[in-house]
Amino acid sequence: MKNIQIDDSLGIPKYRQIINSIYQAISDGDLVVGDKIPSLNQICTEFELSRDTVMVAFNELKAKGIISSIPGKGYYINSVDVNVNERIFLLFDELNAFKEDLYTAFLTALNERTTVDIYFHHFNFKLFKDLIAASVGKYTSYVIMPATFDYTADLLATLPEDKVYVIDRMKADLKKYPVVYQDFETDIYQALTENEDLLQKYEKLLMIFPGGKEPEGRMIGFKKFCEERNISYEILRSLVDRKIHKGEAYFVPSDRNLVRLVKLATELDLQLGTDLGIVSFNDTMLKEVVAGGITTISTDFSLMGKTLAKMIEEKGSSKIANPAKLIRRNSL
Repeated sequence: MKNIQIDDSLGIPKYRQIINSIYQAISDGDLVVGDKIPSLNQICTEFELSRDTVMVAFNELKAKGIISSIPGKGYYINSVDVNVNERIFLLFDELNAFKEDLYTAFLTALNERTTVDIYFHHFNFKLFKDLIAASVGKYTSYVIMPATFDYTADLLATLPEDKVYVIDRMKADLKKYPVVYQDFETDIYQALTENEDLLQKYEKLLMIFPGGKEPEGRMIGFKKFCEERNISYEILRSLVDRKIHKGEAYFVPSDRNLVRLVKLATELDLQLGTDLGIVSFNDTMLKEVVAGGITTISTDFSLMGKTLAKMIEEKGSSKIANPAKLIRRNSL
C-alpha cells in the first residue's frame, strides 16, 4: 500500500510503524498538505490489523496536528511539520500582565519541539465549553484554567484523563488531575502574619471585594487574620461613593480600584504608606514604580509557568501549591 509500510520482522509496534510511514512519506515529499491518506478500513484489511491498532496511530497523528478528519470523506494531511513533539492546548481565563509572565515562562521552559495554542474564555462558560469541545483529540496535552467555574468535571472528562493539567485554582471536582495552583486563603493569611508590623499604624483594614471573578479564598484569609487579632476591618463591594480616611489600609484586587485609590489619596493629600495604606494583588513591573511603589501580595507567575512546563514534560501527577509573598514597597 502506498505510503504505509508494515514489517512483521521489526520489533516496532504496528501502530508506531503506521506513524513512522506517514512521517517518512511527508519527509520524502510523497505526502503534502491536503493529500488523502489510506483509510482505517484499508489499512486494517491490507495488513490484518485491528481497528484499535490503527486508531491509536491516527489519534496520535491527529493530536500532533499531522492529520485531520473530514466526516464521511476520510483523513487528510493537515501539517507537514513532523518535528513537532508535543502540541499543547492552553486555555486561560484572560490575558493580563501577570498571565503574560506565566505564559512567557511556560513557553521558554518547554522543549523547542513543542507547540502551544493559547485560547481565552473570558469567564464566559459557553465559550469555555465550546473551546474544550473543539479541542478534543487535537492535542497531546490540555492545560485548563477553570477560574471561577465549578462543576466542570463532566466537561473535562471528554478529554484524555492522562493528558489534562489544571492551572491556577484547585477545584474540588477536579482533584484527579495534576495541578499547579494558588492557595489564596493561606497566601494572604501568611503574608499578613509575616508582615504584621507594617499594619500596626493603621486603625482599620478594608478589602474591596466585588465578587465575580475574584477568588473567595482571598477574602476568607483576610477576615481570618483580622478576626483572630481583633483588628477592625470591613469588606467593601466597590469604591463608589466611598470616602477614604487617614489611618485606613486598603487591600485591592482590581487594578482599576488601585488607580482610583491613588488618585483619591493625591486629591486628599494623604501620604501613601503613612496616612493611607494600599496593598494590591498580582505583581507587575508597573506596580514597582506607580506612586513610588505599590506593595503587593503575589504568587510567582514565572515560577508557575516553569513548574507547569516541567510537569507536562515529565508526565507528572502532582498537586503543587505555587508560593506567594508580600512584596514591601512604599504604599504600605
